[in-house]
Amino acid sequence: MPVISMREALNQAMREEMERDANVFIMGEEVGHYNGAYKVTQGLLQRFSERRVVDAPIAEMGFAGIGVGAAMVGLRPIIEFMTFNFSLVAIDQIINNAAKIFQMSGGQFNIPMVFRGPSGPAVQVGSQHSQALEAFYAHVPGLKVVMPSTAYDAQGLLKTSIRDDNPVVFMEGETLYGMTGEVPAEEYTIPLGVGDVKRAGAHVTLVAWSRMVHTCLDAAKALAKDGIEAEIVDPRTLRPLDHGIICASVKKTGRCVIVEQGWPVAGFGAEIAYRVQRECLDHLDAPIERVCSDDVPMPYAKNLEDEVQPQLKDVVAAVRRALYLD
Repeated sequence: MPVISMREALNQAMREEMERDANVFIMGEEVGHYNGAYKVTQGLLQRFSERRVVDAPIAEMGFAGIGVGAAMVGLRPIIEFMTFNFSLVAIDQIINNAAKIFQMSGGQFNIPMVFRGPSGPAVQVGSQHSQALEAFYAHVPGLKVVMPSTAYDAQGLLKTSIRDDNPVVFMEGETLYGMTGEVPAEEYTIPLGVGDVKRAGAHVTLVAWSRMVHTCLDAAKALAKDGIEAEIVDPRTLRPLDHGIICASVKKTGRCVIVEQGWPVAGFGAEIAYRVQRECLDHLDAPIERVCSDDVPMPYAKNLEDEVQPQLKDVVAAVRRALYLD
């Protein structure tokens, strides 16, 4: 299979869906002439014209609202935020309109649209640009929340999201765009709500998504040197959540460590922990461990920025606690 970056995988997904369906269009800041802030939309303006690749002003509430209206009349907008931190400016359109119009209209209006863009901490972009906001959106009924960790997952999940008749919040790890992986040359899709075991193991289950999958993979290699085999489960979508794949793994290993870039208070890992203890209590041999970012705004200094976020050493320490080794 060809090896491409996540950036290229996302670009291919949008290009193929725009070729397949004339109702699909892209709107956002710098998506056209600048080819996207992270070059994810590179070449799409030249291929599809300004009618379908629309450069929007710095007015997230405005162009998100235009997208909702376009979806109501049968188009399939892809609304790109330069960063999901900026989606907070448009949160009223996402939560009070996109998520609710289908129900409030008695099923008269579907909202087939995707809100997408970079999510989570990058590198030294300050506290207002370094937030993992998935728990905000996963909290809201009416939204689907997708967080791929690989190029393969990104392409298949984005194609499915664009075809979905419901609003999808598609959050791309800001530091994953250049990461490469195998992606089939032929078309494929991945259903929403289906997780994936990224690494098999017998001693402990690590549950992680987006960038934290790779932190857990690195931790698993370190743990393997001590004879500890960690199984890594990537839910891929937080809403709907494939709790079946998580619980099946926990029932096998007897231990669970949840790793996320979000803050600890009301983080999405708390929801997973609740579901695991409810369904797997008789199989747990140790308390569930959570590894989160520190409960502070993100510092700018690089050494402090690294210290605040979950690192390999933090995951290893949590696994050792779960195994009663420390």
